[in-house]
Amino acid sequence: MSILQTTKKAIENITGFATPSKEDVADLVRQRKSNEFRFKDDGLVPNHPSWPLVIYRGAVKLPEGLDPAAVMEVLFEANGWGDSWRNGIYDYVHYHSRIHEVLGVARGIAKVRFGGKKGRTLRLKAGDVAVLPAGTGRQCLSASDDFLVVGAYPAFGIYDECTTTDQHQGALATIPKVTRPRKDPAYGSKGPLLKNWKP
Repeated sequence: MSILQTTKKAIENITGFATPSKEDVADLVRQRKSNEFRFKDDGLVPNHPSWPLVIYRGAVKLPEGLDPAAVMEVLFEANGWGDSWRNGIYDYVHYHSRIHEVLGVARGIAKVRFGGKKGRTLRLKAGDVAVLPAGTGRQCLSASDDFLVVGAYPAFGIYDECTTTDQHQGALATIPKVTRPRKDPAYGSKGPLLKNWKP
C-alpha cells in the first residue's frame, strides 16, 4: 500500500470519513445462500457439536468511496455484533470456547483452514462473511498483503482464546452452553444463521 493510501486510511479511521450510515449499509448487503460446514473434534479443536460454520460468499458490496472495514463494522453493529476489531487471521490454530465470532473480509484474499487438522481449507475474499460458532478452529495458511478482516462478537459470551490440548476438556463443557445469537450478523433477525443454528 502506498504512503498516500496509508495516510488516507489513517485519516478515514480518525475522522470517520468514508464510514457509512446503517441505512447505507443495508443497501450494500446482498442476499446469498449460506454455505455450511460441520467439523468433528480432532483432539485439539473441539468444534461445535451441533452448529456449522456458516459462510456467505460476496454478501457485502464494498464501494470504492467507503472504508470497507467500516462497512463491515457498521453492518455487524447494526445486527447486535460488537467489540469489533481489524486485523488478519492468526497463522496458528485457535478457537473460542465461550463466544461466537463473525469475520468479514474487508480487503484481499486468504486461504484459511477451519475446523482444525481434519477440517477444510477455504478461500476467503473481500465481501465474504464467515460466522463461527464457539469451538470452531481457524488458522490462516496464506494471505495477500492487503488482507484485512473485521471481527465482531454477539452481545452474550466471554472472549477467550484456546490453543492447547490442555484447554480441550474444559472447552467441551463450555461450548454447548454458549447461547444462540439473537441476530444473524449479516442479515439480522431473518437471516439464515438462525435456521442453521437451531436451539
